[in-house]
Amino acid sequence: MHNGHLRVALEAAEALGLEEVRLIPLNSPGHRAAPLASTTARLAMLRAAVRAPLSVDDVEIARGGVSYTVDTLETLRARWPHRPLCLIIGRDAFHGLPSWKRPADLLRLAHLVVASRPDSGVAPSAALDELTANAQADRVTALHEARAGRVYFLDIPLLPIASSELRARLAAGRSIRHLVPDAVDDYIAEQRLYRP
Repeated sequence: MHNGHLRVALEAAEALGLEEVRLIPLNSPGHRAAPLASTTARLAMLRAAVRAPLSVDDVEIARGGVSYTVDTLETLRARWPHRPLCLIIGRDAFHGLPSWKRPADLLRLAHLVVASRPDSGVAPSAALDELTANAQADRVTALHEARAGRVYFLDIPLLPIASSELRARLAAGRSIRHLVPDAVDDYIAEQRLYRP
């Protein structure tokens, strides 16, 4: 969890008028290599980094197994059957949506809020257009008027920080101070995470 992620979450909370933004660390990814840090360490760093209106939800870690967004949204929808839910993703993740597990169910469970990212030069595919046809919302109030089903593009300032770059800096013995919250930097140093 770096300052770029936290800034996107806070900007989304403010721009959309959200009571809370839940940050949900995955248990085990289905689309890439397993995280280098343990679930315990990742939860500790995330909890040290967030303040209201941001919060930490360990739903995917508690469930165990491979983490799929649709399963998490089903759990959250069961908790809050009538409340509007927003899934905040970057534009790069949005373009890959057709390859996600049960992508058609995502809009049934939540709104998609797509945050701009500097590396999002990919054009939408026909599969993505079909998946999100007629779902685009052009005003924030649309996200509060229905519990799910809309796609909203949020143009917000982004910090070009990549987690892989941070891990590479640490492996090379370089500082990540001011790229992550101080509490996270301190925890990584104390636990000697991401170092050879």
